[in-house]
Amino acid sequence: MSDTLVLRPGTRADAPAIATTIAAAFLQYRGKLIPESSAFRETPDTITAELENGGGAIVAERNGQMLACVLTQPMEGDLYFGRLAVLPEARGLGLAKRLIAAVEDEARARGLPGVRLGVRIALEANQRLFNSLGYREISREAHPGFNHPTSINMRKAL
Repeated sequence: MSDTLVLRPGTRADAPAIATTIAAAFLQYRGKLIPESSAFRETPDTITAELENGGGAIVAERNGQMLACVLTQPMEGDLYFGRLAVLPEARGLGLAKRLIAAVEDEARARGLPGVRLGVRIALEANQRLFNSLGYREISREAHPGFNHPTSINMRKAL
C-alpha cells in the first residue's frame, strides 16, 4: 500500500467518512461558536443529498484513510467551498491549503471567475489563512436570530 497522499473527488460512497471527518475536525468548536456550527448536523444522508443535488466534495486520503475533506457548490457564478475539515492528527501537513488549491483548480476547470467561502468572525486564525491565500472580505452577515454580523463572506478572483 502506498503512503502517498491522494486528493480526489468525493463520491456518495464517501459520505459516511466525510461526515465523520467533518464531525471530528469541527469538534474543537463545540460550545465555542454562537450560534453552534451547523457542521454538527451533517450526516451521511445530508452529504449524499448535497452530492446528488449539484454539490461536490474533494477528499484527501492516505492508505485509504480520509484525513481531510471540503464540500463545494456553485454560488452566484463562482464555486463556493465549505466544511473544510482536517482531522486533528493530520493538522500541520498543509492539507487545508492543498484542498483550497484543489477547489480553485476545479473552479478554473469549470471556467468560473472566482471562489467563495464563509468564515465565522470569531475564527480569526481561519480568516488569516484565507487572507494569506488571496481571499478578501466581500460582505458580513448575521445568522438567523442575531442582530449583528456573525460571519464574513470572502472571495478570491481567479
